[in-house]
Parts: sequence; structure tokens; C-alpha cells
Amino acid sequence: MKKEILDDIEKCVRCGSCKAVCPTHVNMGVEPLSARGRMVLLHEYNSGNLKPSRLLNERLYSCTLCGICENACPARVKVTDAIYEGRSELARSDKRRRLMRTGAKLSIKNPNLSFRTAKLALAVSGKLIPGVLARSDFPFKMSLPDKPLRSGEKIYKPSEKARGRVALFTGCSVNYLYPHLGQSLINVLLASDLEVVLPPGEVCCGEPLRALGLEDEARKLAMRNFDVFGKLRADAVISLCPTCTLAIKVHYPSMIGHGIENAMDISEFMGDDLDVLRPPTEKEVSYHNPCHLGAALGVTKEPLKVLQTLGHDVVKSTDAECCGFSISLWDREVSDALLEGTLKKFDESKPLITACPGCMMQLGRKHPQVRHIIELIEEGVVREKKSATRAA
Repeated sequence: MKKEILDDIEKCVRCGSCKAVCPTHVNMGVEPLSARGRMVLLHEYNSGNLKPSRLLNERLYSCTLCGICENACPARVKVTDAIYEGRSELARSDKRRRLMRTGAKLSIKNPNLSFRTAKLALAVSGKLIPGVLARSDFPFKMSLPDKPLRSGEKIYKPSEKARGRVALFTGCSVNYLYPHLGQSLINVLLASDLEVVLPPGEVCCGEPLRALGLEDEARKLAMRNFDVFGKLRADAVISLCPTCTLAIKVHYPSMIGHGIENAMDISEFMGDDLDVLRPPTEKEVSYHNPCHLGAALGVTKEPLKVLQTLGHDVVKSTDAECCGFSISLWDREVSDALLEGTLKKFDESKPLITACPGCMMQLGRKHPQVRHIIELIEEGVVREKKSATRAA
């Protein structure tokens, strides 16, 4: 393991402050499923006292990489960096996720082909594919939009003179699963008299590959994205996915030496700049604060302020909360426990608003009214909902 990672692990004094906030420990109550427990395991592995094993891998892969523990750690141990490093070190011994790694590399290398293939498979064998996925314990309902949001370079110009220029980092989930969210974002920005750019060449932020221990592959994606966005003349780079924002802004500097510093969430960018045109149709809402947005990026008050400015009464909100999405494909027991623990805090009769596409997917498994905050912003500030038109 890298010296700086080992030095950081050594800073852990085993105080246990992380145990009170670590979502996997809070919900499962097992010491190895805490941030402290995992740091001990990595220390013992590096010391030669632990050999690579299935159980060691499962303990590391039960971490959701939410980062909540880091805010509670008196020594400021970078737990998520250590987990990424540990997974990379142990990737060869982790046979359980070998096929998943291969699939992730292929789909991220050829995302448009993968999308078309999946669409064709669902169209031809609509009943067979969901059946196969159900037998493999796939947690989410399969549905794909007609087409992705991105298709080469796009520049959208507002009807009035542009007062600024922003770029979108769409991310895989918005581009391929929820393009309507990206369209809502474009409509909101145009209504604010901003020019919107979707530059060509964007690739996956790399976090899914890093989470599977594929550090080198993720680094290559980071370099490509920095080449696209790092030199782009834009006032801000906006993403609707906190994980993407965290990756390109915070993680890239340690991976490739530089990040996309003006990357931010839509609630950060909009701030007080909301020209509200109509009252909300659903006044009372709850708000789920995604872990990567609240804990890792420190964006906690801004989404609540946006909702209140729009006229919503936020009847329930939480501190940064991990819903378990990030481990849903390989640790259903822990993922489901985190989901149940999260949803106990919210009333099903109230719309549940979040700011993360992954959280939408996970929370939507059990809650009937999950929406992304950009949808509410669009309803409040866009005079007439139209599809944005491209300008050459």
C-alpha cells in the first residue's frame, strides 16, 4: 500500500468516534463493519498478520464510501482513501466481483453501445431479462429511456442575452437512466439566461471503477475528463450527481494532480438566484441529504434554502444520510438495512426529495414519491416547460 495511505491509517487511535456515525455499524452493530474496524483490518493486512481472503474482501466491500466517518474522526483519517487503496490491493483475490469488474470495464469503455444493446435486449426479451435479473437478486426495476441525454457537443443559448456560461457534467446515471433530469437542468439554466454547454468527450467520472478496485482504469478516465472540462471556459461545471461532483472536484487532485475546481451542485450554483414564478403544487415535502453531497462536499443548507425559496415546507430533513445504494449490487443485506434505516425517518405520504440519482433509484425501491430537487426547481422557475433547442 502507498506510504501516505499507511501513514494515514497509523493516525487512527481506535477511539471509536466513527462507530456512532458509520451507517453500516449503526445498522448492523458489528465491529468489523465500522470505519475503525476496517482500518484495523487494513493495518493488520499490511503488517502481514492477515492474508487476502473472501471475508477480508467482504468487510472492505461492505463500506459504502459515504465519508460520514471522516467528519467525526478527531485525527481526520482519510478512511475512504484507505478503502479505495485496500480494494485495489486486494482486487486479484476478490473473485466474487471478478465478473462485475469485467462488465464495468466493458460498459464504461463503450457506454453508447452498451446502452443500445441493453435497449435491444429489453425490447426483444422484455420478460426474459427482468426474470434473469430477478433470479440474480438484482434490486432495481429495469427501464431505459428512448435515448441518452448526450449525443456529441451541444450548446444551448437562452432567448435573452446570455449573462454567463455553464457546462454540464451529466454523469452516467443522468445521461443513460434519467435524461429528463438533465433536460430539466438545461431548462432551468436557460430560464436564468445562461448559455449551457455539453462538451464532447465526457466519460464516466471513474468512481464505479474505483469502488471495484480498478484504480488505474479510473485514473485514465479522470485524465480524459480533466482534458475536456479543465480547460473549458465556463463559470461553473454543474452535475446533478454528488458522486460525480465529488470525484471531479475532490478526488481527481489526489488521483491525477488536479481537479475541476469550479464543479458544484445545482443548489450551490443557484443560491439566491431563483426567480420563482409559481407556488408549489405539493407544499409539504421531506428532504433526504445524500451522503456525498452533505458529508463529503459539505453542501447541507443550500438544498433546504432552495426548497424553502420555492415555497415548500420541509417537514422532515436529515443530516447527511447513506441510503446504501453504493453497495446494493454486492451486499444486499447491508444495503437493505441502510435503506430501511433511512426510510424509517420519513413519512410515505410526503414527497421525498433528494439530490442524487443513485439515491433516487435506491429510495424509490420502497418509497412511492421520490423526486430529484431539480424537478421542483424547474416547476417553480421555468415559465413554460419546453425542450431546449440546440444552437450551432
